[in-house]
Amino acid sequence: LPPGTPSATAQGAQVIAPAAALASSQATSGAVAPQAESEGHVVKSPMVGTFYRSASPGAKPFVEIGDEVQVGDPLCIIEAMKLMNEIEADRAGVVKAILIENGQPVEYGQALVVIG
Repeated sequence: LPPGTPSATAQGAQVIAPAAALASSQATSGAVAPQAESEGHVVKSPMVGTFYRSASPGAKPFVEIGDEVQVGDPLCIIEAMKLMNEIEADRAGVVKAILIENGQPVEYGQALVVIG
């Protein structure tokens, strides 16, 4: 709902959506800064889950900024419902940015990595 838009409830009372709550949810939606988008191709999360840069806590990250990747190379893992889903590069290039911190939750469509 847009801020200040009333919505009907089952009892007929009106509820106003607070603008602050909407603004904070929009701010954390994972939008990529225009500068990052202009640097190359953005790889987005195909699911909701938890972002991991490596296969296990002590392991070396799949990629670092500056690494060259080929189509099919693993970039990260998204854990969803206790299943580890490897996210692969869909374009060849150089990793320009890693946009999510290790262990952070991600949303569907959220930008993860920029390949230039």
